[in-house]
Parts: sequence; C-alpha cells; structure tokens
Amino acid sequence: MITDPWFYAAAIPAVLLVGIAKGGFGSGAGIFATPLMALTIPIPQAAAIMLPILIVMDAVGLWAYRGKFHRENLRVLLVGGVLGIALGALTFRYLPDASTRLVLGAISVGFVLHYYAFRVGERVASPSPSKGFFWSTVSGLTSTIAHAGGPPLSIYLLPLRLEKSILVGTTIVFFAVINLVKLIPYAWLELFDGRNLSTSAALAPLAPIGIFMGYQMMRRVNEVLFYRICYALLFVVGLRLLWEGFTVP
Repeated sequence: MITDPWFYAAAIPAVLLVGIAKGGFGSGAGIFATPLMALTIPIPQAAAIMLPILIVMDAVGLWAYRGKFHRENLRVLLVGGVLGIALGALTFRYLPDASTRLVLGAISVGFVLHYYAFRVGERVASPSPSKGFFWSTVSGLTSTIAHAGGPPLSIYLLPLRLEKSILVGTTIVFFAVINLVKLIPYAWLELFDGRNLSTSAALAPLAPIGIFMGYQMMRRVNEVLFYRICYALLFVVGLRLLWEGFTVP
C-alpha cells in the first residue's frame, strides 16, 4: 500500500469531493480526483486506484437513488457509453492525454458560455437518441482514459431539465454500468496490482461518506440553484481541463 503522507493529503479530499459530486450534483466535480492524486503519483496509477473506489460509490449511490432515473435516456446512453469504453481501451496508449483534455475542456466551457449567452436555459430540450448516443460515446471514451466522463454526459443531460433527483440518479446508473465495464480494459492494460488495490481498499471507506454528504446537499438545494451549481461546476471543470491540456506534459 502507498504510505506517502503527501499522497493521502491529496487523495482523501479527492475521494470526498468525488462522492459529494456524484451523490449531489451528477458527478461534475469528480473529474478533479485523478488530477489531485496525480500531483504525487502517475496518472495511470491514479486512475487505477480510483476505479474500485468509484464502484463502491456507485453501489451506495444506486441504493440512495433507487428507482430514480430516466429509463428512456438510459437505453441509448448505455449503448453509447460501452462503445466509448471500447474506443478508449483501443486508444488508451496512443491518444495524447493533453489533446483529450484540451478538446474536452473547450467543449465544456463553450457549452456553458452558449447556455448563458443565448439563454437556452429558458427552453427545455427534448430527449434526442442521436445526441444522447454521441455524447455518451464521448463520455465512455474520456471516462476510460481519465475518469473524465462527467462533462460530455452533462452536456446532453443538463438541457433536458430533469427533476434534480432524476438527473443525479440517471447519472449514477450510467456510471455504475460504465465503471463496471471499465474493469475489463483496465485489467487488460495491466493497471491493477497489489499496491494499487490495497490503496483503493484503504480509501474506500470515504466513499459512502462523500455520497451521503452530496445527497444531503442535493435535498437542501432548490431546483434553480441546483442547475446553476451544475453549470458552474461544468465551467470550472472545463477551465481546469484546458489548463491541464496546455501545461501538463
């Protein structure tokens, strides 16, 4: 198990932040976990340590939001997400990480700016199988590479203006399936070893704490403020991705 105290100084708040984001706001801020851990360990190792923890969070989230999801959307989203995982597994070693972050960051920031510039938030979008398939495929791909699937999925789901618990529940079900399927390419890429798995086990007890904190926050926030927070998180995450794309080798 990793014993470096600096690693845990970054990893503990990272895990709690992911839990709060997944349990309360549809996982947007969870993208910060891998970069935070990567301050002290390589990115592939950080991603491997986070995956079992994410699966624990998914299990807790599925219980907390049981029965609260949008079935019509999930049928399309899961097909695209699994396809994205396959693409991510094939390109994991060849796709430049910086390029992926730049594109994803630009899309996220541009989406939020468009949302406010043209007041599209005043209109409710209808479910679109083609858009859902496209963005869920991108989500599956970026989730495989760096657990960065939240922004693409948010770009599709947020304009639908689903009831907040349905939005979070749909996101949790989607990533519960995606993270389980990701075990296959991660094992194939030999990202798991005894050291990483034992470190995941040490951090896993923080997962339900973060989920519970996020769930309580979601219940106390009204619908309008909830969506403002979601878009703000997406914008901040997009800026972070752009910064990493330009500065991280």
